[in-house]
Amino acid sequence: MHTVVVLALDGVITFDLGTPVEVFGRTTVAGEPAYEVVVAGPRRTVDAGPVSLAVPHGLDRIVDADTVIVPGRSDLTLPPDPRAVRALQEAAGRGARIASICVGALDLAATGLLDGLRATTHWRAAGLLADRHPAVDVDAGALFVDNGQVLTSAGAAAGLDLCLHIVARDHGGAVAAEAARTAVVPLTRDAGQAQFIRDDELGSGGLAATLQWIEEHAAEPLTVADIAAVSAVSARTLNRRFAEEVGTTPSAWLTRSRVRRAQRLLETTDWSVDRVAVASGLGSATNLRARFSAVVGTSPTRYRTALGAAPR
Repeated sequence: MHTVVVLALDGVITFDLGTPVEVFGRTTVAGEPAYEVVVAGPRRTVDAGPVSLAVPHGLDRIVDADTVIVPGRSDLTLPPDPRAVRALQEAAGRGARIASICVGALDLAATGLLDGLRATTHWRAAGLLADRHPAVDVDAGALFVDNGQVLTSAGAAAGLDLCLHIVARDHGGAVAAEAARTAVVPLTRDAGQAQFIRDDELGSGGLAATLQWIEEHAAEPLTVADIAAVSAVSARTLNRRFAEEVGTTPSAWLTRSRVRRAQRLLETTDWSVDRVAVASGLGSATNLRARFSAVVGTSPTRYRTALGAAPR
């Protein structure tokens, strides 16, 4: 039987640890368990914030595992236990599949196994991962990244997407779909779907007021000239400032603002795609689908379905 070992270190995030335990532990093929799931670590008891967890197995189970899952930990300043790092390196050297959930990518990166590879993590920790491990190609947008032997996922619920993806790799889509139904989650989010676009990315630089104005007026028929006029600069100067401060163009930022608005409407209303398109400033359903797919990585309908967003 395929053995999945979940690493438990001090500060482990219980959601990250519980996700693979539940997904793999409840997956069956022809009525039989598909995986043996083991929780292991260098210590037999770990501090997991509000709870203390017993760890039934030592690191020797990691070295012998078929798949090892590295959950995130709440304190990002703490380095991983060197014994765990060595165990992960040995397991990978023997051919085991290694996957991290959320900020577990920071501990996985400490092994060197992510060097030269594309990887993701929770968007709040993406900059830290890139700073600490410049040899890692950090993709702050993806839900999860599959490099074959080594996989990483974004925060919290993206761990579910990763685990179900692994089940699909191992046993096919039908088994993964049944595992999703058992976990009462939708099997609809693809690796390329973006992590949610944040409202707090407006920053506090010189363009902050302009960016906020765009957010408030994105549904209107704006042009770059309109934005430049509000900013009291020429269109050329506006383009230069956008490139310097936010790394994109005013028109691209406006599109992202409209997509953000569309996301919120898809999450909180039962409006049709046509109505969302008009209310978000994207005009038509065709344009909404094209822009939404380019920014978020999925269609508006799949986005709404994946969230299970209930009309209000």
